[in-house]
Amino acid sequence: MALPLMAKATAVWLVDNTTLSFKQIADFCGLHELEVNGIADDEVAIGIKGFDPIANNQLDAEEIKKAEADVAHKLKLKFYAAAEGELKRKGPRYTPLSKRQDRPSAIAWLVKFHPELTDPQISKLVGTTKPTITAIRERSHWNINNIQPVDPVALGMCKQVELDAAVAKAAAKKAKDEDAVMTDEERMKLVSVEQSLQADAEPKIPASISGLENFSLTPDDEEKSAEPVDADSLFNLPRADEAEDK
Repeated sequence: MALPLMAKATAVWLVDNTTLSFKQIADFCGLHELEVNGIADDEVAIGIKGFDPIANNQLDAEEIKKAEADVAHKLKLKFYAAAEGELKRKGPRYTPLSKRQDRPSAIAWLVKFHPELTDPQISKLVGTTKPTITAIRERSHWNINNIQPVDPVALGMCKQVELDAAVAKAAAKKAKDEDAVMTDEERMKLVSVEQSLQADAEPKIPASISGLENFSLTPDDEEKSAEPVDADSLFNLPRADEAEDK
């Protein structure tokens, strides 16, 4: 889906000048609904000047009126040639100079709360390098004692939708890798609950000694077992030459 230019600034303008729902604005600007809520509460996008999508030929006034009258209506972006290719950016994200000092805190937060994320994913989210990520993972960063984990979304270094997408992708890859570790023989041994319930009950006694459950001692056997055993007789065994004579 194509997004408007200066999406966050556009969201600021829509929050200040329309009665659109947070979800409508979030869907149109490619933001998370909580981010739009934060804009309305002056907690996100502080200091960002609103960008009028109508004056910049990205949205019609009639389209906004339709969306205000119907909460289920989704805003449609007008075709804008300058916006073509905006989503094709690859490589690490550019981080403004004013926010580069916050990158270690954002990396520490991602490493702590989302260890399933790979280094390339973290690099793309906050615009950092692999050596920096490795240093924070291994706690060998020169300023590690002063680094406090902070949500990169709260720092304005990435969008919530981007973070959610990266986490979902990493979790799916991790589950796939764990499943691949299981051998084919182990998969064959796995049976469903229905198959387990339908299987024949295993015999509790081996077939070779079946019938012993009805075995009982005779009175003579009980008397013999009750007689005391002389321990010395057990060690007075005949010698080998005596056994041969016998």
